[in-house]
Amino acid sequence: MVILGAGEIQEIHPDPMAIRVFLKALELAGGPRKIIHYRNLTWIPSLLEAAYAVVLSTDYDMSPAQIAQELGITEQTVRNILRADVEATKAKLSDELQHKEMKVHVAGGLAKWAYQEIKQGNESISFLEAVFQDVMEILEVAWPIEVLWRIRGSKFPLTREEIGALLKGLEIEGKPASEVVPKLPESVANPAELLRELKRAAES
Repeated sequence: MVILGAGEIQEIHPDPMAIRVFLKALELAGGPRKIIHYRNLTWIPSLLEAAYAVVLSTDYDMSPAQIAQELGITEQTVRNILRADVEATKAKLSDELQHKEMKVHVAGGLAKWAYQEIKQGNESISFLEAVFQDVMEILEVAWPIEVLWRIRGSKFPLTREEIGALLKGLEIEGKPASEVVPKLPESVANPAELLRELKRAAES
């Protein structure tokens, strides 16, 4: 990713930090088992978008308009994410997680909370990865988490061919990745966009 700033071109790499924020947010939400229990995997892309928005705003000082353009969401959505109240999210989290669709302010509050925790040193990615691996071995419905597991460490944008190699053997919404991936755009800019495009392609 390249952005213009103060008369110069600045190359930024938000993916590693955004994934860390996303993973920490899942932990704060109760972990993968609670997500599976509520059957609300549909809000994983929203939470990932919020993680990116927080990282791009905080670490790279990007404006809501720039973030919106980068993530393919509206500027108002970005503003709602960044205005989310962390303490309010903590107070209402249990109730909010039962909704099938994650509200923008909840995603934003979780992402901001996760970012704060990481900056304070309260993070154990190895523990989270072990939990995800355990859940994926037991359940077959967590394809978005499996996708994120497989692409960890990848540098975006990813081409359709690269995605196909990474997701070989995986099922997306009950369909083989080999049938879904050819329907993707030629390249995908970030993990949040990848999850959206995979779901769209699987449903088409």
